[in-house]
Amino acid sequence: MKKIFIVLLTFAGMLGSCTKDFSEMNSDDKNPTEVKGEYLFSKAQKELSDQVSSTSVNLNVWKIFVQYWTETTYTDEANYDILKRNIPGSAFSAYYRKVLAPMAEAEKIILADNSISLTPEKKANMVAIIELHRVYTFHNLVNIFGNVPYFDASDVNNISPKYTDAVVIYKDLIKRIDDAIVVLNKKPEAGSFDGADLIYHGSVTKWITFANSLKLKIAINQSDVNVLDTKKVIEEAIAGGVLASANDNALLVYQGTQPNTNPLFVDLVASGRQDFVPTRTLVDLMSSKSDARMDAFFNPESKIKGAFKGGVYGNTNAYDDYSHITNTIMKAEFAGMLITYSEVQFYLAEASARGLVSGAAKDYYDAGITASFSFWGVEGAADYILANAYNSANWKQSIAEQSYLANYTRGLVAYNNYRRLDFPIMEKPVGNGVNLGVTSDNLVPRRFTYPVNEQTLNKVNYQAAAKAVGGDKMETKLFWDKN
Repeated sequence: MKKIFIVLLTFAGMLGSCTKDFSEMNSDDKNPTEVKGEYLFSKAQKELSDQVSSTSVNLNVWKIFVQYWTETTYTDEANYDILKRNIPGSAFSAYYRKVLAPMAEAEKIILADNSISLTPEKKANMVAIIELHRVYTFHNLVNIFGNVPYFDASDVNNISPKYTDAVVIYKDLIKRIDDAIVVLNKKPEAGSFDGADLIYHGSVTKWITFANSLKLKIAINQSDVNVLDTKKVIEEAIAGGVLASANDNALLVYQGTQPNTNPLFVDLVASGRQDFVPTRTLVDLMSSKSDARMDAFFNPESKIKGAFKGGVYGNTNAYDDYSHITNTIMKAEFAGMLITYSEVQFYLAEASARGLVSGAAKDYYDAGITASFSFWGVEGAADYILANAYNSANWKQSIAEQSYLANYTRGLVAYNNYRRLDFPIMEKPVGNGVNLGVTSDNLVPRRFTYPVNEQTLNKVNYQAAAKAVGGDKMETKLFWDKN
């Protein structure tokens, strides 16, 4: 495992425990095998936040696929060419090598640590919190690819892991969450990672809330097929306590200097490039609703003839001819988000609309919008809700559109919701989708194809997985994507 530690230790300033300054997290890089488990946990936690936050076309194209943004000069990704830059391989590696591997190693080191300060109860809480990060990571992976290496994935020396059926993974993820919740509920006062936890700063009760919210999220995402006992799982999650306010948001707040800045700052500012503009898909949707959040989502100084103007999806869009992304999310300190109160409220609204929970869908819907307005520092939520009231007759569109707006910048969340609810209406890319048979019913890819390396280095297992999911194509729907 020494090679893994050496790779991890090359990240400047991330190894150690902190609440204020990542750069204080230093360790003796001459003795990498003695690194503390807490340090590896912090590093992996940041890598996970980086991956879900990034808009790098080498790693994360979900903000493009759901048409929050489109490209200016290089339009490959907006036309669904994910192979030119080997995006599937980079994303696959980021989750397995940069998140799952160090999380597993952190667990081993913590369990072997006999320090007086690490009581058995504290150790148990730390391991359970690591487990929740792994569940979150695997949920992303299975929603991106379908069947993925799962039970075999913990052995870093196994270069040919078998793939596990996505339905089996979904079921096991719920079990793993339940097991973690049981542990965390035993003695939350024992503490956990303290300052090495870059999200909840060691609060066990916050992680219990996170666990129940993640359980809700997983259950909702497969609600059209119900391979889980959806109603039971959701009721358990609510009873256990999901995010109750924005104070429970799972946020990793970045710092003002590299390499500890939000990757959006790196992609949009430090790069010195002008690669993205908002799409007319997003701008026109918000304009049709007289959405006051437009001044927060887009740079007010970039209006064209007094109005915001979105770029044409998949086209070459001259940067100066269209409106620009808000300066707010370009700030180095802008937080990475794993799950938010607003997101949870829209899941509850959907659960209510599906008859799975008590409580009015309208109330959850209103709360989700209100929380979004508050997050972006925009007034007028009550008037906006009156003008854009919940529509029970067309609840999928009503919830999907407002969830889409509330999850702005959170591309993978919006991508999952789009595939499940089939709203908002997306544009056909100008380039017609170079690697996808684009039709009126198939405007957006339904998954990533498997990495090229898997096709060559893990050929037998890759071929079995490709066959099992229905063909290794971008238009192949995952098991839960039925409409």
